[in-house]
Amino acid sequence: MTDQFDVIEAGERGRRRWIGLVVVLALLLVPVIGLLASRDPEPPGPGPATAAPDPIQSLTRIDSVPNMLHPPASTKAGLEVIQVTFPDGRRAEVRYPPELELSEMGVRPYQGVRIDGQYRPLVAPYSGAIEVTRGGKPIRSFAPNVTLWPHPPGSGTFGEVLLFEFGPWRMTLEDRQDGLTFEQRAAAAEHLRGKVTKDGSLVLSGGGNVELAGPGETERGRPVGPQLWFGGGAVSMVALVPTPNCAKLADRLPVAIIARGRPTSSVCTGDVLVAVAGPEEFRAKALAGIRITLK
Repeated sequence: MTDQFDVIEAGERGRRRWIGLVVVLALLLVPVIGLLASRDPEPPGPGPATAAPDPIQSLTRIDSVPNMLHPPASTKAGLEVIQVTFPDGRRAEVRYPPELELSEMGVRPYQGVRIDGQYRPLVAPYSGAIEVTRGGKPIRSFAPNVTLWPHPPGSGTFGEVLLFEFGPWRMTLEDRQDGLTFEQRAAAAEHLRGKVTKDGSLVLSGGGNVELAGPGETERGRPVGPQLWFGGGAVSMVALVPTPNCAKLADRLPVAIIARGRPTSSVCTGDVLVAVAGPEEFRAKALAGIRITLK
């Protein structure tokens, strides 16, 4: 015997059974709808003036503006001159041939961080927060200006990312696959501070179990102290790395320079390492023409 609710039939008889089923469902739904309509409405929530802001939602906006500073350049003795500030607060004057266009390339900070002795790089991504957020939502918020994001596709051995917002700057603390603990991430959010100077530079500080690597410090043979990176993306790149006893460490290039897959060169100008990636002509002019005076 065919089941009375079997509707897998064709022809006129099947259509009559469809109609009957619809009528039965309608009769069942009428009292349910009436019950829902008779319920008291939910009390209104707090108005916009009293609603607490959601720190996660506030950091999900798309930011595709290049995450860098273009210091104004003056001309002196045929060279362009710019004033820069390293992330540890020390200032410097940089002189270079105008054709290098360092000011136009833009500059951004880099700083190595150790949390309970574990090294992690703190980087200003070239294209800003969009490199991390990709228009999505964070995993969680650790502070109004600090959120945790999944690791970007193709990031290799890197794990989840802490995204910091310091004024106009977006900085990422890139984790490893083994990952920091919840407490270590919370400590980074609490103790890692950033101050934007009058000229727009970012100066960083740590505290507690969060320490910033100093000039000359290395990790796996690479410098991880305060640095300034000019350029990036698809263009040539110059890194300025304060390095005491630089002449003995001139072959220790920053990871950002090596990872570009382009020919590299370096030279010491005083206690600052100048590392360059790019075409041969650009590298030659940079090494011969860049001069730095620390203040």
